[in-house]
Amino acid sequence: MLRKLQQKGTVPGFKRTPQRLAILGYLDGNTEHPSAEEIYENVSKNNPSLSFATVYNTLNTLVQAGAILEITLDPERRRYDPNTAPHNHAICIECRRVMDIPATTPVNIPQHMAQSFSVLCSHVEFYGECAACQQKKRIS
Repeated sequence: MLRKLQQKGTVPGFKRTPQRLAILGYLDGNTEHPSAEEIYENVSKNNPSLSFATVYNTLNTLVQAGAILEITLDPERRRYDPNTAPHNHAICIECRRVMDIPATTPVNIPQHMAQSFSVLCSHVEFYGECAACQQKKRIS
């Protein structure tokens, strides 16, 4: 979807400004689940006229268009994920890195709720320590 937005005239109502294209370029293929602040810091290096408001508004537009996911794994800041396919996340409790995990195993609600509740989607979060943080602990 991000590549489609980058092409002229493919999504009605999406203005392709240089700033928006820079944001799309940064997100395309990005697996780091960056926050709006991180996106602004990285994209503004080559786009000094870029404002944080532009980044935030563009991200909201992309979320509403279904081109990216807004994930709230960290209560202090939202993160954005260009991978809109169903998947879960592993979160390192030390460095806060977020990694994608394919959703290959369905998550089911308890049988006693299955008749009175219709599941539309699910998301599982695994919390632990990434390999880099485990290695740092072993060294120190």
